Amino acid sequence: MSKQRPNVLLITSDQQHWNTIGAFFPEIKTPNLDRLAREGTTFGRAYCPNPTCTPSRSSIITGQYPSQHGAWSLGTKLLEDRHCVGEDFQQAGYRTSLIGKAHFQPVQGTEEYPSMESIPVLQDFDRWRSFHGPYYGFEHVELTRNHTNEFLVGQHYALWMEEKGCANWRDYFLPPTGTMDPSQMYHWPIPEEYHYNTWIAERTNAMLDQYADNEEPFFLWSSFFDPHPEYLVPSPWDTMYDPDELTIPSLTPGEHELNPPHFGMTQEESPDFAALRESGYAIHGYHTHLQYGYGKGKALSEQERKKLVAVYYGMISMMDKYIGKILDKLDERNLAENTIVVFTSDHGHFFGQHGLQAKGGFHYEDLIRVPFQVRYPNHVPAGQSSTAIQSLVDLAPTMLSFCDIPIPRTMTGVDQRDVWTGERDAARTHAICEFRHEPTTIHQKTYVDSRYKITVYYNQSYGELFDLEQDPGEVYNRWNDPEYAELKQELLLRYIWAELGKEMMPMPRIANA
Repeated sequence: MSKQRPNVLLITSDQQHWNTIGAFFPEIKTPNLDRLAREGTTFGRAYCPNPTCTPSRSSIITGQYPSQHGAWSLGTKLLEDRHCVGEDFQQAGYRTSLIGKAHFQPVQGTEEYPSMESIPVLQDFDRWRSFHGPYYGFEHVELTRNHTNEFLVGQHYALWMEEKGCANWRDYFLPPTGTMDPSQMYHWPIPEEYHYNTWIAERTNAMLDQYADNEEPFFLWSSFFDPHPEYLVPSPWDTMYDPDELTIPSLTPGEHELNPPHFGMTQEESPDFAALRESGYAIHGYHTHLQYGYGKGKALSEQERKKLVAVYYGMISMMDKYIGKILDKLDERNLAENTIVVFTSDHGHFFGQHGLQAKGGFHYEDLIRVPFQVRYPNHVPAGQSSTAIQSLVDLAPTMLSFCDIPIPRTMTGVDQRDVWTGERDAARTHAICEFRHEPTTIHQKTYVDSRYKITVYYNQSYGELFDLEQDPGEVYNRWNDPEYAELKQELLLRYIWAELGKEMMPMPRIANA
């Protein structure tokens, strides 16, 4: 295999807090992510462009912000005519594949915008037996759509379970597809050999074997589902961590008094978010956060809060085991030296920070920062940590740059190649994060630089301003602080120009035209 054409292996988790790698946070055990930290560079200031799945994942493959590629919220669809990075890899002679979670399309399709990831298409097993692509620039895909025991399970994962002899796989998933008790918490009785982590690692490694056998350069996305709630994991991972030995984040009394009104409402037993639901649909995070998971009506005791964190960590540790199997396969097939490995997540997670659980329209660092590691032997420095700001919109152009493939002008992400190799300190001064439900309800954008963060809301006079150096926990919102008034104006101007800077790159200038 030509040393001039590096392979690219993108490994992602789903909804993983940025500070859940054991090398930097010893309360959690992640020996394989620690290995990436030793053998590559960890970027501690990496941001998602939107703290929900579809927008952020669509940005990864388009190199554009959600407001540009059009899949701006959960329930929207990344249209098939959008240009995706896999097309550029294929044109350059690369093989492309995606194993695991896609989530580029909604779970409810329409006649105008049909969805391959919708019910009942998900469970049309005859269809999935014969379909493996093309799909958004990937010539080969093996997919499913679920988190832990969700009833959405289907596509290639369900077929794999049956092929492995797990005829009763429906026992481990919720009705109407399955029969599992919806009240089950913490322990997922599915045998580890049938867990989707096992499936993803096995099928990823099968593709790596194929590419190695044929000496073909590849772009492969191995897309894990954990540690996205529900908080369920098989034995022994569900009891791996003692809840009483963990540091459990919590609300700082009075902090939401300085924030926009919907922040404080999350701490009420029965908040009324009706005014923010003009479309008729609930918004992620806009419910009471005093209850389990996504507001299912079960109040959380202090011990249950601790147990959720313990299980969340267990989900990460189990996933780490199967990431290790993929890294081992690279070594086994002599691919590691010539493969760029990137590990990251689509967005972050709350597990008590600011009194919040899971995710929603809150641009705290816990939700918009993501873990981010890069390994490329003899090119990316080993054992290094960097504070250079990264964004998931930068992945597509940077991966193409490393492979000497022209970057399409439609990609507005930044080429971070020289930063990854250590030849340059930084490629961007800021990151932008968006969240939009409907323009007339919740629509916010955040500008964050090396020290400050400012968040503005559509048609609202309130907002957020945090000094991340003096207040890394983001407890004191300085939006209305007179001492920060001048800085606020400066940051607003910086945000405006940063927003304008997201415009499409211009066509080449023609001399004397």
